[in-house]
Amino acid sequence: MKDISKKIKTLRTATAEAMLQVSPKTILCIKEGTVPKGNPLEVSKIAAIQAAKNTTQLIPYCHNIPIDFVNVDFILNEDSIYVTVTVKAIHKTGVEMEALTACSIAVLTIYDMLKMLDESMIISNIKLVEKKGGKSDFKEIYKIPIKSAVLVASDSISQGKKEDLSGKIIVERLKEQGVEVTDYKIVSDDMDEIEKTLLDYCDKKKIDLVMTTGGTGFGPRDSMPEVMNKLIEREAPGISEAMRSYGQDRTPYAMLSRGKTGIRGKTIIINLPGSRGGVKESMAAIFPGVLHTFGTLWGGGHPSKEKEGLTTGR
Repeated sequence: MKDISKKIKTLRTATAEAMLQVSPKTILCIKEGTVPKGNPLEVSKIAAIQAAKNTTQLIPYCHNIPIDFVNVDFILNEDSIYVTVTVKAIHKTGVEMEALTACSIAVLTIYDMLKMLDESMIISNIKLVEKKGGKSDFKEIYKIPIKSAVLVASDSISQGKKEDLSGKIIVERLKEQGVEVTDYKIVSDDMDEIEKTLLDYCDKKKIDLVMTTGGTGFGPRDSMPEVMNKLIEREAPGISEAMRSYGQDRTPYAMLSRGKTGIRGKTIIINLPGSRGGVKESMAAIFPGVLHTFGTLWGGGHPSKEKEGLTTGR
């Protein structure tokens, strides 16, 4: 079974459909309510709902998903029945298998209830017609790449006593998101040095996104939030809250991060914890969603649903 523990929860939707070819006489029996076993459509609807909720018991590699909604629709043509099933859930993985399973069971149930009347029935065209949700649906595309910088704040790393791992993880994950990393720097925990570097990124180099790691804890030299208080013009607390919430579900120490997120000019500064685990979890929590901010920050409005490329306003 695939590990989905690092994924975030999003609204997942999937729609599947199937067709059952029947004789015109069979369609007439359904409409007139003369099928010996009862109304096949109503029974099929119940069967589809049950199938969606029990997919994990039928298909070994499916995750156990709390289903929030199942809708079953039927279209009766002259010689065919179309079944459409839509499934919704707020979870870490998609519901396409739940929709396909529900649709399959729905059409099989109809077949079972009609087989005494019609031996010529054919089940066909069971397919997924739409699925939504997951990180890929929230990835923005910009004509001009987002420029970023990574700042590591650590006395021990700046003195060569420890190797930087967290900053390198950030660089790697940014590149995976299609973000251009223009600078990577290690400084001490000195407040003046951190402030000077951040001002250079924001005011001189006009970097779009600055990711920092370290200096967010309770140590006497941890001063990143205090520097942020001096520099940022507008705070964006939701981003930091998302990181802490995601981390807290995985470790009781995530709440100890004092990191902030804020805007200076047209630069977004995001503080990440200093630990490798904290960095990995934080990046998983906010990307690619955080990239949506640049469309509005640059004055271009929200990206279109078609995800056409956006130009920057920098």
